[in-house]
Amino acid sequence: MIFFLAGTSDARALAVALRDAGYPVLCSVVTDSAAESLRQAGLEARVGRLDPAGMQSLLQNIGARLLVDASHPFAEEAHRTAMAAAKAAGIPYVRYERAEKSFEGLQRITVVDTYEAAAEVAYERKGSVFLATGGKTLALFAKRLYGQPGIRMVVRLLPRIDNMAQCEALGISHRDIVAMLGPFSYELNQALFRHFGTTLMITKESGDAGAVDEKVQAAVDMGIDVVVIARPKLAYGTRFSTVEEILQEVRRQWQG
Repeated sequence: MIFFLAGTSDARALAVALRDAGYPVLCSVVTDSAAESLRQAGLEARVGRLDPAGMQSLLQNIGARLLVDASHPFAEEAHRTAMAAAKAAGIPYVRYERAEKSFEGLQRITVVDTYEAAAEVAYERKGSVFLATGGKTLALFAKRLYGQPGIRMVVRLLPRIDNMAQCEALGISHRDIVAMLGPFSYELNQALFRHFGTTLMITKESGDAGAVDEKVQAAVDMGIDVVVIARPKLAYGTRFSTVEEILQEVRRQWQG
């Protein structure tokens, strides 16, 4: 059995490829909607977060021979949990991570290592800030930016009840919320930036499947400053960025 941490669109494609290659796969996701998407593709899926001890126990209970971590590039806690659980269970850990985007040649882009640094850049520059980093760190940005003199912070979030409740708790007005499900085209990004008079956009470097290129290019072409938060730097060990490389590594580990 391969224990497979999913959660992104390209992760589902990889899980299907592993199954079609003849490997038994159990996918693990955080939300019911993500699990349903996997099940529609004929994949077995479980739902819920696990701590290292819980994941280790599950790995042993299902007789996992390999852990493939294809969770989101910014799911740092999930990565650390998976690496610790695989080590404790005595099975190989393999990281799949979509290739990083290069911003070479693009002007007006500032790359930072932390969410806090991104918030500081926006605070210093002020203006109309379009926040496209999701709900997990919304409180951090709201505390530093929302309602500050000279700053309007607009946040784009998935249209989920917990996200709306968080916005209400943080005092974020409805007029400053874009509740939409992506992916977002170049044209739609520009329309949103134009509507809100955006002068600075904050995003994460999630790679092609995260549509960073459309957001960034749309902003740059409109003369909007962009702050990109770089991915967490973790010592994954075995890491690949294509389906073919993962299949080759799984084949090698499986036969070993």
